[in-house]
Parts: sequence; structure tokens; C-alpha cells
Amino acid sequence: MRFRNLDLNLLAALDRLIRLRSVSRAADELAITQSAMSNALNRLRQYFDDPLLVQVGRRMELTPRAQALADPLRDILVRIEAAVATPPDFDPATTTRQIGLMVSDYTLHTIVPPFLARVARAAPGLRVEIRAQRTYPGLQLERGDADLLIAPTLYCSPDHPSEPLFSDPLVCVLDADNPAEGDRLLTLDHVAMMPPGGGESFATLALRGAGIEIAVAVSSFSFASLPDLVRGTARVALVQRRLAERFLRLGGLRLADPPVPLPPLEQSLQWHRMRDHDPALAWLREELRATLQAHDDPPEPLTEWISDQ
Repeated sequence: MRFRNLDLNLLAALDRLIRLRSVSRAADELAITQSAMSNALNRLRQYFDDPLLVQVGRRMELTPRAQALADPLRDILVRIEAAVATPPDFDPATTTRQIGLMVSDYTLHTIVPPFLARVARAAPGLRVEIRAQRTYPGLQLERGDADLLIAPTLYCSPDHPSEPLFSDPLVCVLDADNPAEGDRLLTLDHVAMMPPGGGESFATLALRGAGIEIAVAVSSFSFASLPDLVRGTARVALVQRRLAERFLRLGGLRLADPPVPLPPLEQSLQWHRMRDHDPALAWLREELRATLQAHDDPPEPLTEWISDQ
């Protein structure tokens, strides 16, 4: 099929080429030969009268024309997939569908394991691809890089449906032998999570909102690494309580209340507006709610919880 002399079959090839910036990887993803993908790129270059991808050193870079095409092209393909490729019915017991789930490593270490265990019992054939949350996860959802996104509410896109999942207070994690409390915590060197793609973590933003600037001695790309990087040191890390309690059970650590009131992390679930009526995603959203309800016992007061360890 052609539209204004453009073979519409080439749009899928162009989308992969723009996202992957590699002829061979784009060919692998579309399950075609590299020569067929090279031919598609040549035809696209002729149609747009633009090289689209150019070799810069050892990398392929997008031309301004290709960059301008990226977002509208992705939107078109997401709409087509939602309208045409999404099955109208969904049977968890027999499905072999693949779902993309985008989460941070905090969510991966806390909510995802019981959620996927529950899903596996009801839908053993369902395949789940867990993808790393980026600095702007709403943009990744817009591009169709994931079917479901679990992210801080403040990072969710206002252009797509979402629902609140839970809130998680921030706590201070210290070595078990570190006696610091209250204002003394402000003078300690901190271990902090810094998103690898730029930007700032929720904890950093919460501290700044309270008028607090911390001295960061160690930064890491991973939330889950923070408790272990505090262990055996005089440093402190500000960590979501669900994650902190997992590491507390391993010993050698203790928790303390932050020296000033801080807002809790609010997590939300989001999906693309074109998939609002996808029965598989609706089922998964319900399973996630059920998982949280089964594992969301009210936490004990922090001081009492620590004293029992």
C-alpha cells in the first residue's frame, strides 16, 4: 500500500532504524536480512531526499529530518498496533502474548517479584519483558516502548491515563553501628542515586523542597545499591522504606526517621491512551492492584520496628 508514493511497509523499517541507529539490529528486530534492511533504507533516503542516518565515527547518527520524523512516526505505529494488532479477547490461561513493563530498579526489587509470581500462576504463557525506566518515562510510554509503566506520579505524562498505586515514605539508612539521629544526619556524607540519563531522584528533589542541600560522597545509578554502599561506613542514604526494609533483614543496617518531614514517594501505574481498552492490560492492572492489596500491610512505627531487630 502506498500513500503519496511512499510504500507504507517502509514505515516500520524507518521506525526501527531511527530507534536503533543500526541497520543490522533493525533487521534482526524485524526478522529480515541485513541486505533487505539496507535496501529499505536506500528507498527511504530517495523518498525523503535525505540520508536520514549518517556515519559519524563508529556510530550512526540521525539527521535533523530523521529526528523530526521520530515522534510522529512512533505515534502512528502505536495507534496502528492498538487498533489492529491487539487481540479483542484475552484468556490468561492460554495467552502467549508479550508485555513490556517499564520500572525503576526500586520497583523491580519491591513490587515486581510478588506481582509476577501472581501473574505466572494465572497466565503461565504470558511473557514479560522488564525494561529500565528512563529519565522521562512518560516519553518512553508515548513512543510505545512499554505497555505498562510504574513510575513516580510526578514523572507520569498528563496525556495518558494513569492510576495511583501506593505511597512509600523516605527513611534514612545507616550502618548498624552509626548512632546519628535528628539534625546530626544532615552533617553526614550521603550516598545518593543519580539517574544515569540525567535529572534527579525523587529523594534529592524532596530534600531540596525542604531547603536541604546534602554532601554526596558516593553516587550510584541504582536505588537497590544504596543500603549496601552505606554498610560499614559513617554515611547515610535516603531510601524508600519498602526497599530499605528488604535490606534491613540482611543485618548490619538500621533505619532512622529523616531529620525533617519529607513527602512520601507516590507511585502510579500508566499506560498509553490508545490501549485504554486493551483486555490484557486491563487484566494486568487488576492483578497489580490485587498484589498490592495482599502485600500492603500497614507498616509498624519506625522506632518500634528497629528496636525489635
